[in-house]
Amino acid sequence: MKLKDAVAVITGGASGIGEAVAKGLAERGARVVIGDLDQKNLERVAGEIAAAGGKVAHARCNVTRDEEVADLMDLAIASFGQLNLCVACAGIIKDGLLINVDKETGKVKRAMTTEQWRAVIDVNLTGTFITLREAAIRMVNGGYQGLLVPISSINKEGQTGQLNYASTKCAIALWPKIIVGEFQARGIKNVRCVAIAPGYVGTPMVRGMNQEALASILQGVHIGRLIEPHEIADAIAYAAQNEAIDATCLEIAGGLISNGLAK
Repeated sequence: MKLKDAVAVITGGASGIGEAVAKGLAERGARVVIGDLDQKNLERVAGEIAAAGGKVAHARCNVTRDEEVADLMDLAIASFGQLNLCVACAGIIKDGLLINVDKETGKVKRAMTTEQWRAVIDVNLTGTFITLREAAIRMVNGGYQGLLVPISSINKEGQTGQLNYASTKCAIALWPKIIVGEFQARGIKNVRCVAIAPGYVGTPMVRGMNQEALASILQGVHIGRLIEPHEIADAIAYAAQNEAIDATCLEIAGGLISNGLAK
């Protein structure tokens, strides 16, 4: 796939990895459509892409709502005539232990709520499903060369305090083989699927976390630093251009051996 003039839809495009991916693809000549719930930052990112000479459209989008995701995909086709890449970056975190006990009494004092569980499942898992489904429908019906990119995480291996989050990322890591297997069975050759599993990425949220915990994490990273958001964007751009990368999940984690928090 040639990125120049390709059309990419990025959810969660108003910040973090989504912002970096949108800007990285635009710099390579792709026309980008970004969706997010954060209207202010959505407009900021779109404005910065346009100011840099990129072609961009944007719309507020709740990825848990079928009609809003469908509208975002249709905006891409209406604005730029096709749909080639879909990067599902929208995601949330609501960490908590399954149960937490009082140190003195040994009795349960707190537990992960059903709301904490459902909120993360709804956005990270169901929202990603809706996003990929709506993109795939249009790629196949339009005959466009396409790539679906769900975002997993290095914490797909399991992380204490993230039963909800890690469950979604573990599932997403499996999707490329399942989706491409279905495409293969139905003779769909124009659309690929590649998941990306980032390690600890230097977004404002991660850089602002407890510094002792962050230092502990970095002790288990072979390159000794956070992954830069543009390095995730670079990996996605490379996967788009290399047709041999398909039906797999790529870890972009700097050689993360231990996250320092799993014990």
